[in-house]
Amino acid sequence: MDQLATIHAERGGRDGPLMVLLHGMGCNAAVWDGLLPLLAAEWPGGWLVPDLRGHGRSPHRAPYGLGIHAADVAHIIDPEDEITVVGHSMGGGVAVALANDLFGVPVRRVIAFGYKVDWSDNEVARAAKIAATPPRVFDNRAAAVDRALQVAGLAELVEPSARVADLSVTATEGGYKLSTDPRVNVISAPDSVTLAGAARAPLHLFTGEHDAVGTAAGMAKLGEVTVLPGLGHSPHVEAPEAFWQAIACALEFA
Repeated sequence: MDQLATIHAERGGRDGPLMVLLHGMGCNAAVWDGLLPLLAAEWPGGWLVPDLRGHGRSPHRAPYGLGIHAADVAHIIDPEDEITVVGHSMGGGVAVALANDLFGVPVRRVIAFGYKVDWSDNEVARAAKIAATPPRVFDNRAAAVDRALQVAGLAELVEPSARVADLSVTATEGGYKLSTDPRVNVISAPDSVTLAGAARAPLHLFTGEHDAVGTAAGMAKLGEVTVLPGLGHSPHVEAPEAFWQAIACALEFA
């Protein structure tokens, strides 16, 4: 398939309901590697893990935004599947958008966690400045990996040798650069309350106790939030088993 026509995705599992796992901004599909063995053991179906547009192995092609990402994901889903979408941070917003019945995808349930609901004018302006900055070229791969992990909020959570780190950088003329297109940082500060209110599937909301991005107070505007004790913004990386048990309970698998 023409790479410009779609996004890159990994698939696995078996026949049955499909779980779609959506990473956050600056990340890639490999961030779910710690969770996949648990799905293999306990999820009664298959899984789909894309690199969202402008991330990892997917094309860099503006415009970006929740609706664009949702349309890209819908493009690679079989509408006959029974779908549960799990989205982290920005991916949580994409998951909620997919449940709005605008993309022809029969989403049955949504798990959104660490999703930032409140945006100040300063935060939107700062993101726009980052988006307008040309990609930085690093002299060596190690420096690029270090920066990529910082940007993704994973510097203290994964080793530089991890697959998610490897997919976060790419060779370019003169050295290495981040695999993420800086332009993905353009934020239109969507009305998350309206977006969630239009969802045609149940929303299950989670956040880490120490998550300063997708806070419990912010996400509570969308519905009831389950707080995961002792965890931060990336519970699927910090403690995959605890995270899986929490969402399995919400999905009535435990």
